Amino acid sequence: MAAAVVIALIVWAGSSSDDAGDPGNAAATLSTSIAPKAPAPADSSTSAAPSSEAPSGGGDHGEGGDPSAPASAPAPNGDVTAPIENPCSDQSLSVVLYTDKPTYTQGDQPVFTIVTTNGSLAACNRDVGKNSQNVIVRSLDGARTLWSAQDCAPDKAVNVQLLAPGQQVSDDTTWSGTTSNPGCKKPRVQIPAGAYQAVAKVGEKESAPITFNVVKPAQQ
Repeated sequence: MAAAVVIALIVWAGSSSDDAGDPGNAAATLSTSIAPKAPAPADSSTSAAPSSEAPSGGGDHGEGGDPSAPASAPAPNGDVTAPIENPCSDQSLSVVLYTDKPTYTQGDQPVFTIVTTNGSLAACNRDVGKNSQNVIVRSLDGARTLWSAQDCAPDKAVNVQLLAPGQQVSDDTTWSGTTSNPGCKKPRVQIPAGAYQAVAKVGEKESAPITFNVVKPAQQ
């Protein structure tokens, strides 16, 4: 009987030591199951990485900004002469030419006066400067051109004026009394005594011809 009790105690003690080991194993298992949570901080730092790459996206933004540079390209347009607003058409103009004398002596320098009138019923703008004017001296029959104001002294002055209906603008042109050719090619010679005609042009509008005389110097 005593032997049976001893055996029972031995068996109980063995089973108790095994059960005592189980909690240790359970704790080990628990710590093992918790361990995978440790990498979580690493995941959060990895997700933040794209935010650190955002500045590199600023390079793309810079490239996107480059096309804005050409936006200043239209500035040179400021250097381009703007067309005249509400211009007077050639057809609306009246152009008349006058001389300061009916007869000149060889060696004189005739003065021609161009009078430009707005013949329309409305105010309009017109360039009445030397750039848009010309005076031409021709033979009396108009068949041969002897001199043009634009040949040797092509004045490019621009003078845009607002002309009211009926308003007149006058401008003088002095002639040397010699012949000319396009480009002011030589020779230039004194015109002989005789009768001549002259016309004025403003744009493409030409005046009616006027006549004048040139005579030889008086014999002394």
